[in-house]
Amino acid sequence: MTDCVGDAKLEAKQASKEFKESENVAEKYSAMTATKNSDVNMNVGELSAAFTAVPTLKSVKKIQFANQEDKQEFSKFPTKAGRRSLSRSISQSSTDSYSSAASYTDSSDDETSPRDKSQVNSKGSSDFCVKNIKQAEFGRREIEIAEQDMSALISLRKRAQGEKPLAGAKVAGCTHITAQTAVLIETLVALGAQCRWTACNIYSTQNEVAAALAESGVSVFAWKGESEDDFWWCIDRCVNMDGWQANMILDDGGDLTHWVYKKYPAVFKKVRGIVEESVTGVGKGCCSALKALGAIVCVTEIDPICALQACMDGFKVVKLNEVVRHMDMVITCTGNKNVVTREHLDRMKNGCIVCNMGHSNTEIDVASLRTPELTWERVRSQVDHVIWPDGKRVILLAEGRLLNLSCSTVPSFVLSITATTQALALIELYNAPDGRYKQDVYLLPKKMDEYVASLHLPNFDAHLTELSDEQAKYMGLNKNGPFKPNYYRY
Repeated sequence: MTDCVGDAKLEAKQASKEFKESENVAEKYSAMTATKNSDVNMNVGELSAAFTAVPTLKSVKKIQFANQEDKQEFSKFPTKAGRRSLSRSISQSSTDSYSSAASYTDSSDDETSPRDKSQVNSKGSSDFCVKNIKQAEFGRREIEIAEQDMSALISLRKRAQGEKPLAGAKVAGCTHITAQTAVLIETLVALGAQCRWTACNIYSTQNEVAAALAESGVSVFAWKGESEDDFWWCIDRCVNMDGWQANMILDDGGDLTHWVYKKYPAVFKKVRGIVEESVTGVGKGCCSALKALGAIVCVTEIDPICALQACMDGFKVVKLNEVVRHMDMVITCTGNKNVVTREHLDRMKNGCIVCNMGHSNTEIDVASLRTPELTWERVRSQVDHVIWPDGKRVILLAEGRLLNLSCSTVPSFVLSITATTQALALIELYNAPDGRYKQDVYLLPKKMDEYVASLHLPNFDAHLTELSDEQAKYMGLNKNGPFKPNYYRY
């Protein structure tokens, strides 16, 4: 894994094993078209989806609610998912860290925990837990705005709505809860699925959007600024419902899957499959974007192949401790821990900006800055000055958490690619005949990846060149794809 100094990181994903090609769900909906939107910029990161096939076995007994000790017990689980998730715990932040550029109606003076509130939507349902159900109208407007740039996903919704390919599917989801993911959730509902949802990050939830989902009838358990205990309580409420048992899981980070595995393993007897997305190329994207803006970018790298790629792209590959005192900005995007240590922070120059585009707030050793000799000054929402005894200030953004989701958001068009991929993966897994997938991890079929990409090309007024029969034969390809093997990485 890698990290970015002055902005960036390079990451090269090793290919997974090949698997037998599934029936082409993409072809089934190939008549879909995406409406054109102008002035949309594509994210440079690559997205792929992996899913786990789980055999369907006999029914299981009713799930029992977890006791109070279970909430504390999880922190003892020595697993990667558990360790990674526990890193999201709230560092001793100031109270206004709840605010976000994407949440305009949050009430900072409402200190009552949503768990202690009794709320009911207009349909009389109370099977949800959000910050304030009264924010639903604003959240609905946010969702409608996001839909305008997610034309491919909306096209899938309209095309398949009559067929209901997810009829009977009970989807438990754990993702960031934003206007864009709400479009995905409502698409799954339109395709016949029953959904229960929770957040994969304690700070990325848009409260108004969560309220809008709850008002529409989706059982959602999430709010911005959850505690660690709240985080696992919400996941438990999502999967542990009397009379309702998930048969599909959509996860981001593996937290919900891990919780079910540890607390309710019998649930897997009815789960047909799990869809988990993976994003790569974030560091490369940061480097390219910042270089295009005129920044001089240096890269730190552990992988010699990625280091060579960086050099070939014109970036200087360095060691962080050798250059940190000269950097104006340090960005991590590694998925690792303690990439930027207290020693690095001590050596940074006055005014250096430190932030994270990786997985969690452990990439920067923020905990080491919570010492008596250092002063924290909240300048504005998600911007802290950490002041050293000699007056030096380091500017820490979002307390080391995900920069894009804590301080801003992700373009709807980019998330349309993610959401369309996830929806098609769920459709494929849920409708796959017995025996197609064993209990294993599979990459999304390349043909389906290509189909998702083709749906989004009209936004750029892009036109594909078609192979002639002679050219296709020469290359050994089908004229309609797939054009690359399943293990290929772009």
